[in-house]
Amino acid sequence: MKPFFLFSVAALLLLASRLPAQTGFLASRQLTGRPVQYQLAEWQLVLRAPFSNPYLQEQVRVDMLLTSPSGKKLVLPCYFESGDSLKSAWKARFLPQERGRYRYCFVLKTPAGKQESPPAHFSAKGGRGKGILHAGNHWTFRYDNGQLYRGLGENICWESRDHDDSRFFKTLHEDKKYNYEYMLPALARHGGDYFRTWICSWNLPIDWQSGFNNSRYTPSAAYFNPSAVQKLDRLVQLSDSLGLHMMLTLGAGTHDERNGRHPATMHGFFTDAKAREQYKNRLRFIVARWGFSPAIGAWEFFNEIDNIQFRDKDNPIPAADIVKWHGEMSTYLRSLDPYRHLITTSISHRDLEGLNSLPDIDFNQKHIYRNNRALPAAIVDYGKRFGKPYVIGEYGYEYDWQKNFDLFASEMDSDFKRGLWYGLFSPTPVLPLSWWWEYFENRDTDKYLANVRAVRDEMMQAGRGAFRTVEVNNSGAGLEVFAVACGKRTFVYVYNPGKTDRIANLQFATLQSFRKLSLYDCEQGSRRKLPRQRAGSTLNGIPVAAGGDIVLVF
Repeated sequence: MKPFFLFSVAALLLLASRLPAQTGFLASRQLTGRPVQYQLAEWQLVLRAPFSNPYLQEQVRVDMLLTSPSGKKLVLPCYFESGDSLKSAWKARFLPQERGRYRYCFVLKTPAGKQESPPAHFSAKGGRGKGILHAGNHWTFRYDNGQLYRGLGENICWESRDHDDSRFFKTLHEDKKYNYEYMLPALARHGGDYFRTWICSWNLPIDWQSGFNNSRYTPSAAYFNPSAVQKLDRLVQLSDSLGLHMMLTLGAGTHDERNGRHPATMHGFFTDAKAREQYKNRLRFIVARWGFSPAIGAWEFFNEIDNIQFRDKDNPIPAADIVKWHGEMSTYLRSLDPYRHLITTSISHRDLEGLNSLPDIDFNQKHIYRNNRALPAAIVDYGKRFGKPYVIGEYGYEYDWQKNFDLFASEMDSDFKRGLWYGLFSPTPVLPLSWWWEYFENRDTDKYLANVRAVRDEMMQAGRGAFRTVEVNNSGAGLEVFAVACGKRTFVYVYNPGKTDRIANLQFATLQSFRKLSLYDCEQGSRRKLPRQRAGSTLNGIPVAAGGDIVLVF
């Protein structure tokens, strides 16, 4: 006899076909032989229940109820795979966050009532993974195992489109090599471990039936597009294998009846009861299918919700309606997700009153272009005002895709690099994420991530994830200076934006011990020792080349 965890869906359906007709659970199998902490474990279910659309929980809903080894009560949504009302296959995907013995059962809910499967149990052995990312402080996130984390990466919001409307970079943006299988290994190779990506009509279009502007996807009348679902399966698997975390931007999905959805205007999307119920069903499917993965670094509701608010400039959507929707959906998502992934949303540049204070939004964020020197101030200001971590989800020297970036390529590169250092020395758990991933990859600029990674890792190790801003002034005019203490080490970032070499004379508000003094050349990614200086409150005579930047460590 085959081991129970090797049973296929077909075998379960065959077994179920031999059982007398009844509503409820017909068969179930644990597919994973011995679950491991922080690794995926799966169960297959076969049930009989009436429905016309298995993705609508008001018609049919299946949950896995678990009690963890420590006694926590968990509700895991399960998702539909195949079949019909007579026999349908469902799956549970679970990530044990504790080791030890779990008790569980499955619950089926329909308008006719509720049924439970017989109770069962399994044991999860200890694993070497780190688990899911959670809120920590303004500088770091925290894994399930307690290890702290600061994200470093970039936007990789979509794979190449079939038809791009960029005036100067159409050929570049349509290059098929810009897919996840190419871009994500490159990100990991360069030292990145965090990226942001979108669900939209041309990328991961799980809600759309056609009109993708992307030949990677196949038109389908299915409620959730199978080719897009499989692509997101692959993206999660690939990210997990590379140790990457993604901010998955969920967007509004589609609310067009041509795609089998309840029709609604953009304003109605936020206020119509049926549109909101439809969105909750969408969240349920997303959490059930992909919520198990540590690769999900955050659920992001919207990209630049203020731009959506003002899409119709003459009749903008009231901010109160958008904020109320975010409050309702973030609370619902928090209750739906047994792993408690981080939740966020983003603005371009216009705040919506109340949005930054919602209790179930874990960190706030905005996008800043053409002004990278505003990054540190925005991070500090918003963090203090709202008591939450703040993230710059997009930044860049230019946002207009109709301009020829090659005319100011050096400024584009400099802005890419500076934004990372500004973020590293500011209280944010994810360093600012640059835009224009194809452009920077084509110029090899993204390889610069490795230079920042080296210092980030040293800071994390030195302070075991603890960061403290150090007050420092520079008596030499024209230099930008930021300082952070990590444990017993102090790191000082000095940037010379001028066109002539300058000397840094640093004055600290408190006494320092300038032992083991070294200078890290940010551009070269190299380090050299400096002569030991007398302990005190000043560090003098450090040369900084025109347009150059350094990190002093002592």
